[in-house]
Amino acid sequence: MDRRPLVEQIPALRRYARALTGEAWAADDLVQDTLERACVKWRLWLAGSDLRAWLFSIMHNLHVDQVRRRVRQGGLNDASDWSELDLEPAAPETTIDGALDMQRCLLRLPPEQRETLLLVTLEDLSYAEVARITRVPVGTVMSRLSRARHRLQALLDGAPTSAGPAVPPAMPGSATELPSPSPLRRLK
Repeated sequence: MDRRPLVEQIPALRRYARALTGEAWAADDLVQDTLERACVKWRLWLAGSDLRAWLFSIMHNLHVDQVRRRVRQGGLNDASDWSELDLEPAAPETTIDGALDMQRCLLRLPPEQRETLLLVTLEDLSYAEVARITRVPVGTVMSRLSRARHRLQALLDGAPTSAGPAVPPAMPGSATELPSPSPLRRLK
């Protein structure tokens, strides 16, 4: 087994794992678990298919399993505990503060929305690839992405979000649809 293609994916895996977990140590553990699973299941990967999407699918499944395990063990009340943390964003004064605000706001998104937003914007995956990775229809990916963008913008603007989405999502193409802000299109 030639591991070079696998090793080339590590930076993207680390970036996505860090964004998913919010903690460097948890991200490193998730990447290690993903790579271990990939090495064990290497024969299941179809040569010529998208290795990156396959690895992200493994990471997605491992992350979902870890969250479920923590819920069962009482580590979390439910899978959306991250969104209930008291992480009020402050006004960005420097680039570092702005990045920290973005991280705090990302952690307040529901897990499904955060994951979809990160796969599309951070990892530049297509809607079809995200749908395959997360095992949901493409329409669900589009809906989650739209809601995530609106909610993230509301969080960055300081709007309260405790009672559902701060900004109701607009139908694509409608006159009330907000344009995608540039920082939400690409987080790299």
